[in-house]
Amino acid sequence: MTGSLEYYKVFYYTAQLSSITAAAEKLCISQPAVSQAIKQLESSLGVRLFIRSPKGVRLTEEGKTLALYVERGMESFLKGEEAMERLKNLEKGSVRIGASDMTLRFYLLPYLEQFHKTFPGIHVNVSNGPTPETIGLLEQGDIDFAVVSTPFELAPGFQAQAVKKIRNIFIAGNEFSCLKGKKLSYHCLLEYPCIFLEEKTSTRKFMNAFLAERGIFPRPEFDLAISDMVVQFAIRNLGIGCVEEEFARTALERKEIFQLEFEEEMPERQFCLVTGKRDLISIPGRKLLEMMEKDIERQHKYSLLHI
Repeated sequence: MTGSLEYYKVFYYTAQLSSITAAAEKLCISQPAVSQAIKQLESSLGVRLFIRSPKGVRLTEEGKTLALYVERGMESFLKGEEAMERLKNLEKGSVRIGASDMTLRFYLLPYLEQFHKTFPGIHVNVSNGPTPETIGLLEQGDIDFAVVSTPFELAPGFQAQAVKKIRNIFIAGNEFSCLKGKKLSYHCLLEYPCIFLEEKTSTRKFMNAFLAERGIFPRPEFDLAISDMVVQFAIRNLGIGCVEEEFARTALERKEIFQLEFEEEMPERQFCLVTGKRDLISIPGRKLLEMMEKDIERQHKYSLLHI
């Protein structure tokens, strides 16, 4: 390209304002600097661009032709700068989050509600899927950050921060009332039909690992994709289900199902906030993370005060 972009910027404002003085004020540079930039551009193009007059300057025919093209480019640049300002001010932009049904419903949703009320111009895209798929999206750079449940594995360069404790429970419908109130062995899962989530889910992986350590390998009659469906199948007495306890709370309160009790409780697991390099996260994404992390810090301080 002939000439410097700065020369074209000087040319644009001089043509728009028909004045070297006004262009200098607009660009916050000296009048001689404007004159020199125009001379350099005229020299590199080999044409005269302006004619001086008592009222300022006016374009030559060659200058008018160049102005038609420079105006389009400069207006695009200026619109780009305006767009960047709106992004920085969180007036527009987008944030991409990965979450499972469970983490979205029982952790992330209140933060998204607060964020949308504060920054209504920001588009929020939530990629909803099991933990392994969500971690994969983060590692590929397709989302800004993820909220997932343990267990999972992370590649180098990614960090996980625990944000909420959760627990898997076993549930059954009232036709299995013979099991109610008893301290059971997990071996009973081999004697009754079972309803589990698909093996790719973190809930199933955690349960499988826990039971495998005890030499128990149940084969479910139903493998389901959604925790709510596990609860619904249990309500209809189709077997013993395993879900995160929040999904079963309403049905338990209505006594449509009951929770099985075991001699040994399954350990708690956690929701985790997972991030990669912060400078690769969108500005809106960093703002949402900031809101969440401030709340995590506040909850941590509250916990310390009440130990």
